[in-house]
Amino acid sequence: MSPLLNFQVWKEIARSYKNISSFRWLLLGVLVGLLSGVLAVAFFAAVEYGKFIFLNQLAGLSLPAPAGEEIFHGTPGQLRAWVVPVSTMTVGLLTGWLVNKYIPETISGGTDGTDATIKCFHQGGGIMRPIVPIIKGITSIFTIATGGSAGREGPITQMGAGIGSWVAQKLKLSAKERRILLLAGAAGGLGAIFRAPLGGALTAVEVIYREDFESEAILPSVLSSVVSYSLFTLFYGSEPIFGIPRFVFHDPREMIFYIILAFACTFAGWMYIRTFRFIKYSIFSKIKDRLGLMWATGIGGLMMGLMGMLFPQVLSGGYGWLEMAIMGEIPIMMMIAILLGKTVATSMTIGSGMSGGMFAPALFVGGMTGGVVGQVAGKYYPEIATQPGGYVLVGMAAFFAGVANAPIGPLIMVCELTQGYGLLAPLMLASALCIVLGRNFSLYEHQVDNKFESPAHIEDATINILEQLHVDTHFKPGIVTTLEEGTTLKALRDIIANTNELYFPVKNDEGIITGIMTIHNVRNHLFNQDLFDLILARDLATKPATLKADDDLYTALLKFVDTDYGQIPVVAEDDPNHIIGLLNRENVFRAYAKAIKELHED
Repeated sequence: MSPLLNFQVWKEIARSYKNISSFRWLLLGVLVGLLSGVLAVAFFAAVEYGKFIFLNQLAGLSLPAPAGEEIFHGTPGQLRAWVVPVSTMTVGLLTGWLVNKYIPETISGGTDGTDATIKCFHQGGGIMRPIVPIIKGITSIFTIATGGSAGREGPITQMGAGIGSWVAQKLKLSAKERRILLLAGAAGGLGAIFRAPLGGALTAVEVIYREDFESEAILPSVLSSVVSYSLFTLFYGSEPIFGIPRFVFHDPREMIFYIILAFACTFAGWMYIRTFRFIKYSIFSKIKDRLGLMWATGIGGLMMGLMGMLFPQVLSGGYGWLEMAIMGEIPIMMMIAILLGKTVATSMTIGSGMSGGMFAPALFVGGMTGGVVGQVAGKYYPEIATQPGGYVLVGMAAFFAGVANAPIGPLIMVCELTQGYGLLAPLMLASALCIVLGRNFSLYEHQVDNKFESPAHIEDATINILEQLHVDTHFKPGIVTTLEEGTTLKALRDIIANTNELYFPVKNDEGIITGIMTIHNVRNHLFNQDLFDLILARDLATKPATLKADDDLYTALLKFVDTDYGQIPVVAEDDPNHIIGLLNRENVFRAYAKAIKELHED
């Protein structure tokens, strides 16, 4: 084969692949995953190095780190606990100034970076200004590094989403495609930073709804998450975050304690959200209105820093303390104190307007809740609850599933963390119960119930509305000119000359509708006198189509599309051949336009 011919063959193959949607999304998912992975690698290194400098070297604190995150080592510097509140206050002031000056639209962005991504999906058409994830990412690094009670997952979700949105805008993709790449970028960032590629992808596509998930984004999200995770592990290894033993569920009686855990996590979730909303809206919103955002974040940083100086367990993400709880190294009363302290500390950090995520603190609070239940169960029923540490892991997934209305992603994440499915049954039970018990509250303010509640799926909602509208309120009742199959062309000319109708139902001798004759069908023969007695109405008629008064307009729309008729006869309910009027195609279009207008107005 000549080189020229070989080139032409590959050119044709490439052209054909452009028309294959799945292959296109494969390429886009891989591209977004690569970019999100590079971002996750840099973000993780910056956060961990920042914590080492600010908390270990400058403040002199020795905080536990999980086995999979002990990257920077060193002897702690001289103890200077006062460095923490000074640093967090400075970061708070800087965050407030940057946000207020350069990205003021994010002030009402919601709970955290994940919620801002949800808002961008539903209300922003998938368009995120590049400066938003840049500023949020940088300020999140300093917030977490100096000890602010916040997680990495929220910021990297927003930064990954920003990557997806940027790629979509550069490629001039549609709004629908921008939203899909937005989620793919979020999945890439989350899957890499949490080292759970499948859990990260599923969480990204389900957290935007309370009762639904974005199925069209699954393929690019999974690809993005896998590629990003692979790139991340190339730098930091494939070991999970926690260095823990493998847990196995083996006694059905233990389900009783996991049911109790679900109730405990639901109560803790309700308290977590209520505390956050109270501190954010009843305290810091008032400070912001009086003094401005910069002073609100500065005061929030100072309060957080003072609390962290006295109670170091609430500093940063806290995964080291979680690992200790899993290993049974923290007593019950201390876990309760950490649980309450983390709730307040996170509310002051994120509620004041500082950057960071609520994901890790939510896992922290859920894990400590599970640890309390597990240790109590293990103390009084050691022969049943043989592995109290497993309750910490189940509590993490169940708590987040409840507060974020995300049943699948967190469950898979914990399975990936434990590298097995030994806790799958209690995970499923506790998560399902938490979702049912906590259905009246949600951590993320911009979540919507389902696709029909989202502006991103306004077309689907319009079809749903057309299914609720019926023919009986839109058709024109009255006498309709009906033709017999044996009507000649000569007679047809006289009938057409004396009516304004363009579509004529045709019936046979038994009165059954056998077709529809249109003006277009007869136009070419009207003035050919040689055919006047040869051509009959049945020769010119095309396939029959009728509607009933109780048919919905979506059914009518499908029939208009299928037949290309401008009018379709409406027949009586009790007699499919008794015509009572006509429905015009324009009537359906007007109803469609009206439905869209009302949806936009709402």
